[in-house]
Amino acid sequence: MKILSRYILKEHIAPFFISLGVVTMVLLIDRIIDLLNLIIEKKLPAPIIVEVFALSLPYMLALSIPMAVLVATILAFGRMTVDRETIAMKSSGINLYSMIKPLVVVAILLTGLMVYFNHWFLPETNHKLKNLMVKIAYYKPMTIIKAGEFTPIADYTVYAKDNEGDLLRELIIYDRSQTTFPRVIRAQTGTVQQMDRGNTLKLTLKNGEMHERVEKEPTKYSLRSFDTFVVHIRDLGHDLDIGESGYRTDREMTYGQLRLDIKDKDEELRLKHAEVKELSQRIDAMQNQPFSHEKAVEHRRLSIMRKMAEDRISELDLGQRSLKVEYHKKFALSFAIIIFILIGIPLGLMTRSSGIGMAFSVSSIIFLIYYVALNGGENLADKGLVSPFLAMWLSNIIFFILAIALILASIREKSLINLNLLVWRLKHLRSKKASAPDELIH
Repeated sequence: MKILSRYILKEHIAPFFISLGVVTMVLLIDRIIDLLNLIIEKKLPAPIIVEVFALSLPYMLALSIPMAVLVATILAFGRMTVDRETIAMKSSGINLYSMIKPLVVVAILLTGLMVYFNHWFLPETNHKLKNLMVKIAYYKPMTIIKAGEFTPIADYTVYAKDNEGDLLRELIIYDRSQTTFPRVIRAQTGTVQQMDRGNTLKLTLKNGEMHERVEKEPTKYSLRSFDTFVVHIRDLGHDLDIGESGYRTDREMTYGQLRLDIKDKDEELRLKHAEVKELSQRIDAMQNQPFSHEKAVEHRRLSIMRKMAEDRISELDLGQRSLKVEYHKKFALSFAIIIFILIGIPLGLMTRSSGIGMAFSVSSIIFLIYYVALNGGENLADKGLVSPFLAMWLSNIIFFILAIALILASIREKSLINLNLLVWRLKHLRSKKASAPDELIH
């Protein structure tokens, strides 16, 4: 390795690890706030608290490493610019491409490590963290069932639109515990009670109905109403070891698991669309038949079955989009390291500052824009407004184009952005009497 390459890389080591520590601690503050209520309410032992933080760390690193790379690059090149080392290099015939080359090589290696990290290590720690949080939550069941979310518990999936204290409203329960076909239970209200030392949840449902297919005759459909119905979700395992639950959300899946789940949902969607088409044809065929009570009952049964199939299609479509978003997001965040190094080099040359405050300010603005765009794209993709691929990669594409433009401007020794003036204006936006120092304008 050339002396120049070693020197440039050495200048990045200390800023990278300092930035990584600071950014990770800032991100962990959010986790600390979330856990304070659990710690105070449940009086968790110190080893459990340490374990929660340890399992939260990989997710934070997935975000903090790209930002630390950006901060380190801006800081290193900003310091070399202030000390006129970059001018000395150019005077010696060393162009900007030669300065960039070693960093790009390291960025590619680091991107490869992050791809592996996001592929295996991060999903496993996310899975263990979820299981640990579920185990903690069993001390009080209402922390499990969150309003507006589908919550998988053993062989059940529970949804509550709203809750007031211990009272749940507008519940939907998918029961897969006894029959081949899921039983759907709807209720206006319900309460949750913990039993058997946390191994059983008792759900007392009020004013609802139960939908299910007859086991021996799948073409027949049963609908029953009830005033009160009790569901016991048993064998939850209050003392289960971490990781025993096999259910995984999209953020707990490897690339292979995501692809397999997407494929399975494709096949189920195909079957459900065929089922809706068949039911629609049967319903349409009944329109021209003479009216009778039996046909009216059959028409209602078929309509309910079609509605359930259409609801399942919507659920599968949403789930599939979410899986595709997560699949592309894992890759996009990994490749962001290369983008941030390319954009950090010209920004460091433009800042003309060796201060860590300037580097963090500029990096925070860049990363905030990137992360907001990424989250915005994720929301649009989840709603089906844009493709998951475009939603996750558009930020990288835009920032890559910006990075190339800034690098070309730096080679021509043109400044597209006066970053010092920009940061100064942001700091003094609300100060009407402030005046810019002369050195910021030149």
